[in-house]
Amino acid sequence: MENERLRMQDPRHQYPQPPFPRQPQPAPGFTKNMEPQPDHGEQSYVGCGKLTSRKALITGGDSGIGRAVAIAFAREGADVAISYLPSEQADAQAVVELIEQAGRKAVALPGDISDEQVCRKLVQDAVAGLGGLDILVNNAAVQDTTPSLAEITSEQFDTVLKTNLYALFWITQEAAPHLQPGAAIINTTSIQAYEPSPTIMDYAMTKAGIVAFSKALSKQMIEKGVRVNAVAPGPFWTPLQPSGGQTQDKIEKFGSGVPMGRPGQPVEIAPIYVLLASQEGSYITGEVYGVTGGSGIA
Repeated sequence: MENERLRMQDPRHQYPQPPFPRQPQPAPGFTKNMEPQPDHGEQSYVGCGKLTSRKALITGGDSGIGRAVAIAFAREGADVAISYLPSEQADAQAVVELIEQAGRKAVALPGDISDEQVCRKLVQDAVAGLGGLDILVNNAAVQDTTPSLAEITSEQFDTVLKTNLYALFWITQEAAPHLQPGAAIINTTSIQAYEPSPTIMDYAMTKAGIVAFSKALSKQMIEKGVRVNAVAPGPFWTPLQPSGGQTQDKIEKFGSGVPMGRPGQPVEIAPIYVLLASQEGSYITGEVYGVTGGSGIA
């Protein structure tokens, strides 16, 4: 039977377009409370063995882009460990079930990665639970819309940098010794690294840092046969947005400003992570892949 997602069609109308209803919810946000529901590939992603027997750790794997990547990796044959906040257990459990339905091993690792010791133990537990590590996806992030520089508190600034940037550094540093030739690191940056919005400047700072880190690290890690790349999403329909990442005014028209005229669905970006994790991406390192609905990255 034809996969509806892969049927030739107008991409502008393939998924929901704004306007969307206002839908405030407290951070970190839950998938079940979103309208329309995001598509992570639960029904539509079909794998073909590109990651057979690989072992992957994905931060922020309970929802949004991380959830879509976890589903795709499992259906491509990988065992998958996901990290998430303890409050996100319901979303995480749904992902665990989807990984197991694909016939792969799932390892659930709750914890707040803004803490260094949590990050280092996360990697250790993932290696122990999976029996090794071949793919690291640094994806977890927080985003808080703040109207002006004066309103960004030191507490918010600290949380954003520790979650988005420090954690990525700690986790990668801890994971690097476990990665063998052929392994891959994929970091989630953002179009915000190139076109920063004034109301999320602290978030944009971290995403620019991730670009620099990824490019620098790629030069070190390729000497060990490990590839490092980054993915830069544009507007994607995830719980990060209605739970404080955007104002409710912006939620109503979210994604309307890109040439595609709509936000991306998480399933639409997952294949890029599969490419970068798989041996099909063997000549790709030090790159940033923009998936922005036509806006591009500099």
